[in-house]
Amino acid sequence: MTFPAPLTGVVPPVCTPLTPDREVDVPSLLRLAGHLVEAGVHGLFLLGSTSEAAYLTDRQRRQVVEAVVGHVGGQLPVLAGAIDMTTPRVLDHVRAVTAAGAEAVVVTAPFYARTHPSEIVHHYRRTAAASPVPVIAYDIPVSVHTKLPGDLLLGLAADGVLAGVKDSSGDLGAFREIVTGARAHAGFSVLTGSELLVDAALAVGADGAVPGLANVDPHGYVRLYRLCRARDWEGARAEQERLCALFGMVRAGDPARMGAGSSALGAFKAALHLRGVIDCPVTAEPQVPLSGDEVAKVGKHLAAAGLL
Repeated sequence: MTFPAPLTGVVPPVCTPLTPDREVDVPSLLRLAGHLVEAGVHGLFLLGSTSEAAYLTDRQRRQVVEAVVGHVGGQLPVLAGAIDMTTPRVLDHVRAVTAAGAEAVVVTAPFYARTHPSEIVHHYRRTAAASPVPVIAYDIPVSVHTKLPGDLLLGLAADGVLAGVKDSSGDLGAFREIVTGARAHAGFSVLTGSELLVDAALAVGADGAVPGLANVDPHGYVRLYRLCRARDWEGARAEQERLCALFGMVRAGDPARMGAGSSALGAFKAALHLRGVIDCPVTAEPQVPLSGDEVAKVGKHLAAAGLL
């Protein structure tokens, strides 16, 4: 498959099902990939935040890409995160995931130490020069401690370094500036990582969305995308509001004993388990698992959304 320019549509950041002993559950992963493809999504993003990439070993990361590409390769684009703290480590991941079949890589700015914009530019230029596939920037300041400036992204787009950006900053105003600026750069994809603002992002000109909740309800996000493209804004608003209510499952976990990430990823996996897509809802250590009562709350959200 030729990687589309720009990449458009719904591109779920695919969860990584694990066995009880926290190895990659390949049969469940392939069922999840099939669940997403059947729903009509437009691409798959492996090894992002929702994939728990930060918790996986290098062996497991490559295993995920090889398994999914072998299962769905050629049907739709498969992107893979090449996410790490420094440029040399990112380049190692680029080599591994592209050898495993990824058709684009998604790359954050370096993290751990705060990074100057000039260093971020060098990081992306070095990565793109070494990558045999397109490079998409991942703007996720909550994890990386750096908000990618719009002028930096658009400058790299103008030079052909970046093929797009996944924006998970939640800053709709800054996102709109990038959408507006990207009109001068044919083939540069602007994708929102928000579950809650997909209709608004598409209304201002986004190319697509990368919502974690699309693991649980891919049909809903595909329907939302189609409504927006048909300019049925009233229908899109109603579908977005249904998905916003469903997203409430991420707050099932008690904040007194777990972090927001444990609660959200635990809820997505619990929902996939309740829907019969994956065999085990376990999350990677040291994340805290949901209790039985918390899983029941997830089930109530699914039932209210018509998914059980």
